[in-house]
Amino acid sequence: MEEKFNVFVPVKKNPCGKLVGYHQRQIIINLYISKMTAQAKHPNKRRLKYIELIKFISQETGIGQRTISKTLSEYKRKGTISSPNRKKVRPKGDIVCWRQKYLESIRYYRSHGRQIYYLDESWINVEESAKSVDSTIQSGQKNLSGKGKQLTVVHIGSSDGFVAGGLWAFESKNNSSDYHDEINDVTFYEWFKGIISLLEDNAVIVMDTASYHSAKKDMFPLISWGNGKIIKWLENKGKLIHRPMVKHQLLEEAEQFRPVCEKYVIDELAKENNKIVLRLPPYHSELNPIELAWSFVKRYVKTNNMTFKLPDVQKLLHEGVELVTPQMWKKFINHVIKKEDKFFEIDFITDELLEAELEEPNASHSQTIKCEVSDSEAEFDYL
Repeated sequence: MEEKFNVFVPVKKNPCGKLVGYHQRQIIINLYISKMTAQAKHPNKRRLKYIELIKFISQETGIGQRTISKTLSEYKRKGTISSPNRKKVRPKGDIVCWRQKYLESIRYYRSHGRQIYYLDESWINVEESAKSVDSTIQSGQKNLSGKGKQLTVVHIGSSDGFVAGGLWAFESKNNSSDYHDEINDVTFYEWFKGIISLLEDNAVIVMDTASYHSAKKDMFPLISWGNGKIIKWLENKGKLIHRPMVKHQLLEEAEQFRPVCEKYVIDELAKENNKIVLRLPPYHSELNPIELAWSFVKRYVKTNNMTFKLPDVQKLLHEGVELVTPQMWKKFINHVIKKEDKFFEIDFITDELLEAELEEPNASHSQTIKCEVSDSEAEFDYL
């Protein structure tokens, strides 16, 4: 069905007198955009003036009007939000640009019939079952997830289903819920090298920006390096230094080699096999349909885990993977495509709203976003 989609409206209020951090500043921005968008539902009603909007946000959040005004001004001027200690956070503009480039690229590849594979890592708690989770909730105890033996799992799939022979699962050594601690650039490279021949020719491989996905071919000299180390690095590249140079001159000499050093080893391996890598923008795991596939598999394991023994859980893992059919994968991908369309539209409408506000700061501007929305992932119908 078609229904109106509004930008997220934060509901958590900031207690009076509490330090206004990055999270609270982001709430201000989100509520500001959301309020302007919501007014489009009632075009005949009086528009809120800028000062009235600031007062409204202050009442909703408990944050002072001066702080709200400064936050909005900073955001519109710089495209970023400063934290209280003055450290810069990642500019929103960088994320928006990355997201738009990603959306444009994946739309292009789909329109040209390229096969698209999605890979990601996850983990499974060996000592967790649906029954144990229910009893934990009833008793008020913390969820046991992240404690005890765990499996780190890696896989890749497409609209044709999980790739046969692509599953990589092993017992975690750190027993941490962050599976990134269990994989490094060497082990991931070896797995990727082993499965790339299983993929269709001229395919696109979507992955996130995990460090082991993005290992570079060569370490580029840093300002913290000593001059001797930089000179040796340059000589290994075939560049001999015949005269005395200060460090900044040496780093300038190194710049000619940056394009080669900045290349990712995974990307180069993909190119050698007539495939390309497409990286998701940071913090956008919801654009990877394999997340829904992992959710199904983990739910299957939890539901059927009766022994809490590693071999039995490994067996359940393989069974769960086998149960994820190509039809389910197509449904996951279609679900993600709707999210892609939603993001694409929101970016442009947000841009229009902020641009209009710059042109007429005392006026209120709004848009309505219409799109096809489906069930939330928490209520996703896997069948």
